[in-house]
Amino acid sequence: MARMNSPRLVLASASPARLALLRQAGMAPEVIVSGVDEDALTAPTPSALARVLAEAKATAVAERAEASEALVVGCDSVLELDGRALGKPADAEDATARWKDMRGRSGVLHTGHCVIDTRSGAQGARVSVTASTTVHFGEPTDEEIAAYVATGEPLHVAGAFTLDGRSGPFVDGIEGDHGNVLGLSLPTLRRLLHELGVSVTELWAAG
Repeated sequence: MARMNSPRLVLASASPARLALLRQAGMAPEVIVSGVDEDALTAPTPSALARVLAEAKATAVAERAEASEALVVGCDSVLELDGRALGKPADAEDATARWKDMRGRSGVLHTGHCVIDTRSGAQGARVSVTASTTVHFGEPTDEEIAAYVATGEPLHVAGAFTLDGRSGPFVDGIEGDHGNVLGLSLPTLRRLLHELGVSVTELWAAG
């Protein structure tokens, strides 16, 4: 439960990882899923696409009555490999091909962040940015890739991998913010909140 008079925090995402990151950082966000059709949006670069998607999600939720008087946070992640933006794989075959292409190589995980202030007097002030982290993939065998894809996990995450799941052993290392790869960079969020005149400590839950 949030502290008395602290701003409401609304997460415009169904991602369990993003929710967990915010809770671990002492916040108590409400979740309102945006319902944005990610496939309908485009941008000139993977980095820009991540930001466009985050802005679309935050905007869709901020326009709803149930998100009034709140700070609405929207995020979306894409993996850049060979200049291509890779979101969630279409199916198991796509996930398998993705991993065979990624192994032994490095990609950049871009996560767009957007915060919209729907509180009275804020006039819908918004800020957004993309945070990027380099990911160095290991070299799982064909058998390991097949076993991983069979779990179904890669079908639900951008880039067909996640650090906090079964693919963790297949990632040799990262350069940048660990949370950003999970879907939300807490330092980036703190900076965006600061731009809106809000301290992250105001969002800490009581207790």
